[in-house]
Amino acid sequence: MSSEKVHVEHCKSVNGLDKVILREIRRCSAEVYLYGGQVTSWKNAHGEELLFVSSKASFRPPRAIRGGIPICFPQLKSTGSLEQYGFARNRIWSIDPDPPPSPSDISHKAFVDLILTHSEEDMKIWPHRYECRLRVALGPTGDLMLTSRIRNTNTDGKSFTFRFAYQTYFSVTDISEVRVEGLETLDYLDNLKNGERFTEQEDAITFESEVDKVYLSTPTKIAILDHERKRTFELRKDGLPDAVVWNPWDKKAKAMADFGDNEYMHMLCVEAACVEEPITLKPGEEWKGRQEISAVPSSYCSEQLDPRRLLLSG
Repeated sequence: MSSEKVHVEHCKSVNGLDKVILREIRRCSAEVYLYGGQVTSWKNAHGEELLFVSSKASFRPPRAIRGGIPICFPQLKSTGSLEQYGFARNRIWSIDPDPPPSPSDISHKAFVDLILTHSEEDMKIWPHRYECRLRVALGPTGDLMLTSRIRNTNTDGKSFTFRFAYQTYFSVTDISEVRVEGLETLDYLDNLKNGERFTEQEDAITFESEVDKVYLSTPTKIAILDHERKRTFELRKDGLPDAVVWNPWDKKAKAMADFGDNEYMHMLCVEAACVEEPITLKPGEEWKGRQEISAVPSSYCSEQLDPRRLLLSG
């Protein structure tokens, strides 16, 4: 059966946009749009959607798709002169004709390699030549892996500097019943307070109002616990030292045209990112970053939860 199953399917979707569907033998799936190189769906073996995409999301370029996993490159927020999260999420990516080889110990069949390179249009606003590669892979047990490689292909000898994030929108049942573990005691920049630096004092992060924080020098593993669904998301990352935690709450949600008024209750962004210290590449140099997310059942309730339990295991 596994040899006959279609693991990778290319098709047209909303507004004629190209989409790739990845499927694994246990019926897990993921969907990736070439527009933005953006994952817009990740389902487990029960067909449950694990990522949030707004019901008001626009699938019409040049507007970015609200939800899923937007790729933020080469800047974040207002750290440069470009649009707020860079231009990678607003460009049409291509299927990579010459992808990097896979490690010999990886046997994933459900994957796609995408590439974005500089255009004349981009050179006017960001005068650098680059190759941005992305592999999206679905593991046999449903883990979702994103691996990015960015290479400086400038021919004028110039280095360039960039920031990067996987802006992952997790689907949660009730934001007031969610907690994030692995970021306690860390320093963070609070974007609601002009980027002022603080130290996290809570044992775990919970949500009762708007949050927009950049946690610095974070561990390679972060856990997002959805108590009502009894589900835990585990995020593992490499090459991305920071983690952004964001929920717009009610007032900001109402102000966004592509976001439902009450949808803030059912989503949480936890972004593997490089924010505080940007990455600099000389011509010919390459940077690599990756994120792996998995969803596992939680068999415990909040009163019994040991904050260190998840982080010490695995």
